[in-house]
Amino acid sequence: MSSHPTPPPFAMPMFRSCVPAWLRPWIYVIQAFCFQLAGCVYLGALNEMIGGRAIMREDVTMCLYSNLAGMAIYFPLLFRMKFRFSNRSLLITSALVLAACNWLFTMTTFLPLMWVLCFVAGMAKIQGTFENMSNIQLWMTPTRDMGVFFPCLHIILLTSIELQAWYSAFFGHTLHWYASYYFVIGLMMLVVTIQLFLTRPWCPVPQRMPLHGIDWLGAALWCLLGLQIAYIFNYGDWLDWWHSSTIRILTGTSFITLAGCLHRMWTKQQPFYEPRMWTYRHLVPILLIIVIVEGLLASERVLEEVFFEEVMGYETVTSYSLTLWSLPGIYLGCLVSWLWLVKWKFNVYKLIACGLLGITLYASGFYFLVAVHINIEVLRLPIACRGFGYAVLSISLMWCLHEIMTFEHFFQSLSVFNFMHMFIGGVIGCALYAWGVRYYMADNMVRYTAYIDMPSFTSSPFDVGEWMEGFVRSMMAVTIKQLYGWVLYLSGGLTLGFLLWDIPMIRRHARRFPTWTMVWMDSQLRRRRRKL
Repeated sequence: MSSHPTPPPFAMPMFRSCVPAWLRPWIYVIQAFCFQLAGCVYLGALNEMIGGRAIMREDVTMCLYSNLAGMAIYFPLLFRMKFRFSNRSLLITSALVLAACNWLFTMTTFLPLMWVLCFVAGMAKIQGTFENMSNIQLWMTPTRDMGVFFPCLHIILLTSIELQAWYSAFFGHTLHWYASYYFVIGLMMLVVTIQLFLTRPWCPVPQRMPLHGIDWLGAALWCLLGLQIAYIFNYGDWLDWWHSSTIRILTGTSFITLAGCLHRMWTKQQPFYEPRMWTYRHLVPILLIIVIVEGLLASERVLEEVFFEEVMGYETVTSYSLTLWSLPGIYLGCLVSWLWLVKWKFNVYKLIACGLLGITLYASGFYFLVAVHINIEVLRLPIACRGFGYAVLSISLMWCLHEIMTFEHFFQSLSVFNFMHMFIGGVIGCALYAWGVRYYMADNMVRYTAYIDMPSFTSSPFDVGEWMEGFVRSMMAVTIKQLYGWVLYLSGGLTLGFLLWDIPMIRRHARRFPTWTMVWMDSQLRRRRRKL
């Protein structure tokens, strides 16, 4: 583990003297929850938003990806903003921007403007969260041990994600889907009130750092590339993929954008993502693992929703109330990660395997339990396993990223990590699951209709509509079971792979395995020798 200089004692000089010292960090914890509960699109009210705005599901999910892109691209700028502006001005500005974006989102129906508002809201959300958490980091861990800080951080992040989906579903069911936006505006006004009356302007550095030298064009190009990829995979199934001229044009322009990003990265003196950042050992495997993990966990947003709505017929508030059972798994995962990294100091390979085991148990639970008529309580344990696996993998992989990177490039790599974590992996996974549902649903309909006994089917009168409804629900359940089977295969294989890779003998000898090219060349050489 890298050594750190002795940190200064914990203090929060931005508060006025009337605020008790013991209360100050807890106020910032509450503010961090307020920022994480905010956003600009709330999936708990997805159906109400689609009906109220007469838009497609893909339009709303594109708003979500725009919000996540704004959060991911802003990471390299966080410290520059912290050293340029005061803590009070950053928090007030972030809260006001979030409130304005939420208010404007309820007033417009123009899709490009909705995407822009979500993008700006994402930047304000991550700025407010970082400003709160960075000021109480020494309170959580005086030695800046990331094995302590990351579990505490993910308790706030993952709890807020689950609560945001639940309260937006509750407001959409009981009041109106606009109520979620007014609730967030109220939370932001609470933050502004706290900052105006309980704090004073304070900056950690006496000499404010100017914002010169930031590659704004490079940031815009990287962000445009991410949004192009998101648009292709989000709308691909609706537009029939590359049969659509829109997808073909966007695919071609995305390669042009990628070329522009790489050219600027290699030619500019201070690019947004420095080339040296990509040379750190284990960076590419970490990014690849997080893409696979996010792709596996995209089943939450596709397969679970299809099962709850189409097969079981649950209302949205019932579905999201059930998903709150992931919170016990999340808290257990944060506790296990803290014990593993700080107290026990075990190998991180086995911790990653524990997270993958949680996903395997989640997939196996749904694989064996999915049916047309089941009790809702039996799904609580698999959902808790999903929360455990997600928490452990998020913490362990972020900890690995921190351990291999220097501070100079950590926030750049964190930006790329979150692009893959929150953005690319999820959108690709959702596209694959949507394609799988369509393919297996059609295949199962053809296969199972061949077993219908037509004489018995037509001999006695019965309600054909009711029978077809039950038949389609059964085929949908079989389809979801098949896709969870693929998730089970992949997650189980990855779990076994990490457990085997943790064995030193296998890891040493695996590095000596020849490539397929070398095996082929060796076989050709032996054949020629035999002929001679």
